Amino acid sequence: MCFSASASFVASAALLTGGVATLKQTTSNSQIPFASIPLLFGIQQLMEGFLWLSFMNPDFAVFRIPTTYMFLIFAQVVWPSLVPLSIYLLEKDPKRKKILLALLGIGVIVSLYIAVSMLFYPVEAGISSHHIAYYTDFPHQRGVIPSLLYLLPTVVSPFISGLRRMNILGSIILMSLVVSKAFFAENLVSVWCYFAAIISVTVYFIVKDIRDEYYADIKTYA
Repeated sequence: MCFSASASFVASAALLTGGVATLKQTTSNSQIPFASIPLLFGIQQLMEGFLWLSFMNPDFAVFRIPTTYMFLIFAQVVWPSLVPLSIYLLEKDPKRKKILLALLGIGVIVSLYIAVSMLFYPVEAGISSHHIAYYTDFPHQRGVIPSLLYLLPTVVSPFISGLRRMNILGSIILMSLVVSKAFFAENLVSVWCYFAAIISVTVYFIVKDIRDEYYADIKTYA
């Protein structure tokens, strides 16, 4: 979380617990990537908790570089690919799957570009306005097009899905982005990830809906 180490660790514990509960709702392997989202958010928040400690306590300074990279790997490398992939695996409608596959392709390109950039260009984090700010200077990073290429797979994918509640998921992601951009532009990566973690509740209910439908079908054909 973007406010303090204790807040990050509390959020992480809640997300990890919720992540395990969500994974227990799955009925097939295809649901695991989507159901793992809360768990991965929990790990991401745990990394930021240790990053906070590295700024507040010299004894934890050794954690600063690895946790900075780990947080950004989740925020900028994992999510652009995992979000469309996980939704694609759940989708049944062929036309929707084609669109999601295209978004997945964009997400993979974005993930690969950022991953390679992180290998060759410096990445830093610092405290700014009581939040953690992440600083990167990758080529062609600024501008409307790079932002759109990141947002298409991460924000649009849930709206393409025909699954119940998935539009709610997309709406929360979009609204959290708008709020983060409007009020916390300098700390966008950290703050948006905090707000986005709230989607874990929605993820749980989407997976639960799939589970309920699965067992309802079994009863119908039994």
